[in-house]
Amino acid sequence: MNLLELASGFATEGTPQRVEPLGAGNVNATYMVEVAGGRRYVLQRLNTAVFERPDLVMANLDTVVRHCRQRLDADTPSADRAPWQVPSPVPLRAAQVELDAPCHLLRHGDGAWRMITFIEGAHSLDCLQHSREAQEVGRALGRFHALIHDLPAEQLADTLEGFHVTPRYHARYLEVLTAGATGASAVAQRLADPQAQACVAFMAARQDLVPVLEQAREVGHLQLRPIHGDPKVNNVMLCNATGCAVAMVDLDTVKPGLLHYDIGDALRSGCNPAGEETTDLEAVSFDLDLAAAMLRGYLHEAGAVLTRHDIAHLYDAIRLLPFELGMRFFCDHLEGDLYFKVSHSRHNLQRALVQFRLAESIEAQEPELRELISVLSDS
Repeated sequence: MNLLELASGFATEGTPQRVEPLGAGNVNATYMVEVAGGRRYVLQRLNTAVFERPDLVMANLDTVVRHCRQRLDADTPSADRAPWQVPSPVPLRAAQVELDAPCHLLRHGDGAWRMITFIEGAHSLDCLQHSREAQEVGRALGRFHALIHDLPAEQLADTLEGFHVTPRYHARYLEVLTAGATGASAVAQRLADPQAQACVAFMAARQDLVPVLEQAREVGHLQLRPIHGDPKVNNVMLCNATGCAVAMVDLDTVKPGLLHYDIGDALRSGCNPAGEETTDLEAVSFDLDLAAAMLRGYLHEAGAVLTRHDIAHLYDAIRLLPFELGMRFFCDHLEGDLYFKVSHSRHNLQRALVQFRLAESIEAQEPELRELISVLSDS
């Protein structure tokens, strides 16, 4: 079955005419589908090595979409907000319904395919260059959190158990590191690289950072709530005409978690103008102006749902997330690039070095960041 045939299994408003690759995600294969009449959709093959229960992914998506729509229908329109759009699953055509339940997931061979409505008249950015862009990205995440904050977390399945739970990633890393100490293994060979040794030393010096958010959750200072799970910059859609945020996309990773993982990941993604794929480590830095704009936008939309403990742990989140992602990239490099897509054998090592350099830049600006958080949260 080719991609056009797969797309034809969904109840689109018109016959699929063209399919082409979309984006450069690290997990799912993603395509743009154009149908007769010009409307577009997003077709994805869910990576079942990552999402072992794609049916639960779709159930979560359906729950979140319905909740957001109910909230948006009840909201009073605001002059300072662009109309918010929710990317929604497209059902299967009647002839395909018996293939799976619920009827938004098409299984073909060992693949699990789904289709989502496309956000028209909008675009995403891979890197932020201006404070206005950063503020809108912050507002997008804040509005998403505000829309779903009253959705009980227990209504969502944990489709990625351990995702954004830093101590679990660290435990796995230590297992891989121990295996690499045995001698002539492939892991040992990768660990012999001087840049790999620099990564090992970097993480060893920051082991106290690993449990900071989970310990706060365990003592009741932070609570599990619905989160996006992957709120990087290019998952925010900005209106082509106004530049205002109009949607958050890529909702596969929606699950119960800590808001701090979302906030930290958004700033990690947005406040390094060099981007996470750069090969120029000297260009990597955490831009405090972009951070200020992003936090200002976020708190404008979601400040009312944050507690004093949430605010108190914002700096920890901002520092932790690049460390966590760098650890994940490095561990994947040691294991032979099993999780993230790579274009060469040192790709994940290079990605790890970028994240660790970003974490260093954050640490160097700790006083300024803490002061910024204090001022913005009080305003």
